[in-house]
Amino acid sequence: MAGLSRRQVLKVGLLGGLLLGGAGLAVSLGRPADDPAGGYARLRSADLEVLGALVPVILAGAVPAERMPAALAGTLRGIDDSLTRLSPAMLGLTVQLLDVLALPLTRGPLTGIWGAWSEATPADLGRFLDRWRDSRLALLQRGHASLLQLVLMSWYGRPESWAHCGYPGPPAI
Repeated sequence: MAGLSRRQVLKVGLLGGLLLGGAGLAVSLGRPADDPAGGYARLRSADLEVLGALVPVILAGAVPAERMPAALAGTLRGIDDSLTRLSPAMLGLTVQLLDVLALPLTRGPLTGIWGAWSEATPADLGRFLDRWRDSRLALLQRGHASLLQLVLMSWYGRPESWAHCGYPGPPAI
């Protein structure tokens, strides 16, 4: 902040604090309901919308198009199961990430997806994932890594994924 007076720096700091506080309040007021979606232990309806759009893009190339609906359903079940096993701290961070992605106030500016997730094209979703992966902000990079880890661990933990990567399965005893 070279060239700014102390007064200008204080004004910028105060304005930034007010903006962050207002955004935090807006996020907490617009936060998706905490109730799990029907048939799920942890995933909420808003989470299913986000993940339902992202999982096919993340799994593209690993799953043939005709098997994608079954792969999506199984991966969502795997993610839900994984969330039930997370520590409270990690679950809280994951829920916060999904909240940021679900809330329109934060989704648009942070992801470039301004409409509903279900209306985004695979190219839009790919650009969002690339933007977070290549971001200069470590927080967005960690968000990208967390999303990929959540999805890929759930997918590659399923027996139908093993043939694609040449894994013969666990040893038979």
